[in-house]
Amino acid sequence: MSELLNSLIELIRRTSAEIPDDVHKAILASLENEQKDSLAQNALKIVDQNIALAKNKSQPICQDTGSILFYVDCPVGYDQITFADTAREAVTLATKKGFLRQNSVDSLTGKNDGTNVGPGAPSFHFHQHRAPEVSVRLVLKGGGCENVGAQYSLPAEKLKANRDLDGCRKAILDAVLQAQGKGCGPGILGVCIGGDRATGYELSKTQFLRRLEDRNPNPELDALEQDVLKTANELGIGPMGFGGKTTLLGVKICAANRLPASYFVSVSYMCWAYRRQGVTLGVKGEIQKWLY
Repeated sequence: MSELLNSLIELIRRTSAEIPDDVHKAILASLENEQKDSLAQNALKIVDQNIALAKNKSQPICQDTGSILFYVDCPVGYDQITFADTAREAVTLATKKGFLRQNSVDSLTGKNDGTNVGPGAPSFHFHQHRAPEVSVRLVLKGGGCENVGAQYSLPAEKLKANRDLDGCRKAILDAVLQAQGKGCGPGILGVCIGGDRATGYELSKTQFLRRLEDRNPNPELDALEQDVLKTANELGIGPMGFGGKTTLLGVKICAANRLPASYFVSVSYMCWAYRRQGVTLGVKGEIQKWLY
């Protein structure tokens, strides 16, 4: 078995079974912030127990181990074909070992071949850079939180949302309001302002690669992130929609150029089971450093 294959299997195992420290820290802070013995606090206690059990038993945090999204930063000349083939093998073996559940099905027949591999699964996003190292980030995104993602085309008369940042704010908060705790809240939002319908959603999901405690380098987007987070947590929706102070754990927003005829706001939603991990690989494919 190659070093790269071993590394990718271990990356999948840890991503599936362990919540990153920044996310766990946010969950624990939210637990302390909720009213004692409330439904919200008890829901977060169960979440915390779930996190501990999954890590200790090296088992999936959630029965839905999600869409498998690889983000690979690599130098010019890197063999992307071999990487993708090895990653598909790693997904198959990780599924066999129980690190991933068998939950990828043929969209036309509903057939499940038990491998989690098929057209578009897993998904790969390769990006070349000038640095010599290869960095691989993995996101496992559950179907429940995917269902409550939303895309808005501004202006939106119903929301009184114009083509400006205030209109974007109204659209993003409407997505939270419509979710009503579904998608296994408290959630994390990844948002892209602009782009087309496809790239808007794609870029919104790259926001999940950011750490929860980071701050947006763009002052306007930073202010919008903090405002949406504060306002959403004042809506009273709370964990799982049970009420409380914790509706969102984080909001991450980017912007992309658009055509004058279009103004999209694409909102991706991540559940509390925020499965995101990454590694830097050596020349043989061995793990040199964990990124989160």
